[in-house]
Parts: sequence; C-alpha cells; structure tokens
Amino acid sequence: MDEDAELMLAFGRGDEAAFDRLFARWGSRLLGYLQRMVSDAATAEELLQETFLRVHRARTRYRADSRFSTWLYRIGTNLALNELRRPRRQRPHASRDDEASPVALHAAGSAPDQLAQARQGAAELERELARLPERQRVALWLAAVEGFSYAEVAETLATTEKWVKSLVHRARSTLAERLPAWSGSDGAPRPTRASQRQGDPEEGERQRR
Repeated sequence: MDEDAELMLAFGRGDEAAFDRLFARWGSRLLGYLQRMVSDAATAEELLQETFLRVHRARTRYRADSRFSTWLYRIGTNLALNELRRPRRQRPHASRDDEASPVALHAAGSAPDQLAQARQGAAELERELARLPERQRVALWLAAVEGFSYAEVAETLATTEKWVKSLVHRARSTLAERLPAWSGSDGAPRPTRASQRQGDPEEGERQRR
C-alpha cells in the first residue's frame, strides 16, 4: 500500500490532519494537470476544490484497491471531461508566463535567443496539446508527464490498456506531424519508462474521443 493510500485510510478513521497532508502533497500537482485539461485557471481551481470535496465525502467508503493518485486523478479527470463537454467550453487557451511548461525545453545557462526560442516552442506545444481530442490529451499527459503506467491510465479513463496505447500513440503522432521541429526532441512529451516497456499500439484502431 502506498503512503497516500495509508493517509486516506487514516483520514477515514478520523485523522483530519491526514486529509490536509494529502491536499498539500497533491493539490498543486493536480491543479496543474486540470489547468492543462480545461485551459482556464479559474475553472481548474473550481475543479480542484470539487475533486477534494469528493475525496472528503468518500473518506469512509475509500478502499485502497489501487494507488491513491490513480483514484484521485480519476475523480479529477471525470470532472474535467464533464466540464469540457459543456457548450460554453469553447474558450481559447490562455497560459500565464509563470506556468510550468509541459517539459523542460532548455537547460540552465542558455543564451537569451535560445531561451526565447524555447519559450516560443513551449507556447506552440501548449496550443497543440489543447487541440488534441480530450481523451488523447488525458492519456498522453498522464503517461508522459505524470508517470502513470498504461494500466493506471486505463483505470483513470475506465478503458483498456490496449486503447490507452492507441490514444497515446495517436496523440504523439499528431504532435509530431504538427510540430516536426520538436518531434523527438526535448520539446515534445516523451513516454515514461513504464510506457516504453509496453510497446506501441497496433495499427488500425480507431480514434476514441
């Protein structure tokens, strides 16, 4: 059992401090993920609050059947996907300069022109990530940035590992086509070791949104 699951079980037994520790450990990270999903900081804050409200309400029903992070991100992902299906959700993506980019695009000590180019590349990557179908974006982000295994991504999206491989493969292929200058470089999300071990998806599977 992971430490976060133990904290959640302790919270279920009445340890309020355990809930505070879970929020401190996961609040900022989950907020960044939600911001990437809904492209709106205020909405992401609301979704974060709703996510942890549901965690609080589920304290006595929680069962450590999987990693706490998988369970937490499943709640947040479902809320984000529901939000994105709302008709009013046709908003342009707006990133703040102080937001972390999806990946490290430059090394410390880079020349100003290199930093400017890296910032431009990060902005382009952000825009293309926002254009991906929602489930592709979720699958790619969880596998390539959050470090989830394909099995954990599948649990988060309530689908199969095979389908997750297809979603990730299609997302990466789309980014490579739209951003050839960043394909295979530090400017494109790379798979984690866990996802690399599981291989590429079979050709011919249809895109699932």
